[in-house]
Amino acid sequence: MRRDPVRLVYSTAVGSVCATCGWPATDCKCSSRLEEKVPSKVVVKLRLEKKGRGGKTVTVLDGLPRNSDFLEGLGKELKKLLGTGGTAGETLIELQGDHRAAIRRILSERNFLVKG
Repeated sequence: MRRDPVRLVYSTAVGSVCATCGWPATDCKCSSRLEEKVPSKVVVKLRLEKKGRGGKTVTVLDGLPRNSDFLEGLGKELKKLLGTGGTAGETLIELQGDHRAAIRRILSERNFLVKG
């Protein structure tokens, strides 16, 4: 059930409009744009996913602070240490394969609290 069947996509007055918040794209107020500070004790939720990935396993680090520089740096470092591919999302990092034991060890050495 749709709330509003007609949605403003472009306006000649402001140009492109954000689909989530309705503000002009250049002045978007979405929470996805807000950067959080990295806390002194980071809590990471670790899980393994297979669904929707063609049977391939992916290790997911979730619950990370919404800070793109922190996520990209940590993701790049983990990919290099584990020799695997992956990506950094808004508050999570996905790594190809099952690397839960190695990630637990690496993150606990860096004083992260690992759950899962």
